[in-house]
Amino acid sequence: METVEVLGSQITDNPHSWAQNIGFGRGVYISTYGCQMNVNDSERMYALLEMANYVPVATPEEASLIIINSCSVREKPVHKVHSEAGTFRKLKAKNPELKIGVGGCVGQQEKDKLLKDVEVLDFVFGPDNIDALPSIVSEVVNKNEKVTFTKFQHSKPYQIETLVRNPGVATFVNITKGCDNFCTFCVVPFTRGRLRSRPLKDIVNDVKVLTQKGVKEVTLLGQNVNSYMSDDGTNFAQLMRILAEDTDLLRIRYTTSHPKDFTQELVDVSAKYRTKICDYVHLPVQSGSTKVLREMNRVYTKEEYLDKVRMIEEGIPGVSLSTDIIVGFPGETEDDFLETMDMIEKVPYESIYAFNYSPRPFTKAAKFQNHVPADVSSDRLTRLLKRHREITFSLAKKYEEQTLQVLVEEADKNKAGLMMGRSTQNKVVHFEGSKDLIGRIVNVRINKAFPQTFWGALV
Repeated sequence: METVEVLGSQITDNPHSWAQNIGFGRGVYISTYGCQMNVNDSERMYALLEMANYVPVATPEEASLIIINSCSVREKPVHKVHSEAGTFRKLKAKNPELKIGVGGCVGQQEKDKLLKDVEVLDFVFGPDNIDALPSIVSEVVNKNEKVTFTKFQHSKPYQIETLVRNPGVATFVNITKGCDNFCTFCVVPFTRGRLRSRPLKDIVNDVKVLTQKGVKEVTLLGQNVNSYMSDDGTNFAQLMRILAEDTDLLRIRYTTSHPKDFTQELVDVSAKYRTKICDYVHLPVQSGSTKVLREMNRVYTKEEYLDKVRMIEEGIPGVSLSTDIIVGFPGETEDDFLETMDMIEKVPYESIYAFNYSPRPFTKAAKFQNHVPADVSSDRLTRLLKRHREITFSLAKKYEEQTLQVLVEEADKNKAGLMMGRSTQNKVVHFEGSKDLIGRIVNVRINKAFPQTFWGALV
């Protein structure tokens, strides 16, 4: 019987012996939480490890390799790494050959400290080291030593190939990594490094390959995606135009944009190619108080942000807006918070992502003295979310009886005979239909509209 080498472990390629090999050299399980960048990073990890003959498995119990792809934007995900790694302790007791690693922003942030604090871990690596993952795992398996790989590759150009195993109708494409803005609350520049943009030709080539595989929609990803600048001088608006003109994509989305880089040129391109560029803009505000924005180093005032919103709404009438908000930032007074409440009244955000402030290592705000008491911050967040729920139900009603264009993505997992897709406004739409509609844009009349989920009928 023939055998093959898999990162230092001997396994059989006889399919009948598959069951006995699960958990002993062949299965990889990745636990992912955080932003879309992390989701995309996990997909890349799976693809790279498949090239090294690892096979994705559905549960950690089946795995011989477990990776926790972590997030450190807020405090709780850091705690989650410690608790989740602890749950794998029993698995390691049963199978001493099991290797467990932590990647993502927590790995970059904590480095060797994680290996010291969490005994069950075998390796730690940062987002800049994902492409070295097969060799990292090989070193861990072959040498049976604990290792840390968290060095930034600042000097290397950001040249990667989009690796997606089963892209489906819609998928993600990274175009930038890192950030140069150094908002005082944000750990990203310290965990993902400084801003680097991919070459234009690489992005276009990736998209063309994806469309050949049946992809109809891509979401362009970056911590500040509209800060993109190719080595040939192509900016984000020009990239959007090129993708709209020179590829077979039906739809283009992007996240997350920074208000300071949202230009009239981008609005004009979005309006001109509206049949392809989705009517959805995520524009993080973080706070409605100019004083707090200054302390956050957001480099715009409340009035300047509202000017950007007006520019977008005038250039793309009917656009759907969403935002990020931090409540309880150090020094935030009740009056500052009421400015944020005023912001959600002035701007018709159809969804918001709001969180209590939590101090992150390395950031300036972590050293600020005037932290808001936890009970005060929690009360403000509750009030904000309650009022916004009322607003979003009202905003959703405008879609009822409208006919929306929906890109059909898949059959509804919960009910036979229903299909699911997304409108250009980024709303999930359920309707009766058949699987031959997958990958097509269809007209759906909305009968019932909730803030993020619509129910309708095929026109």
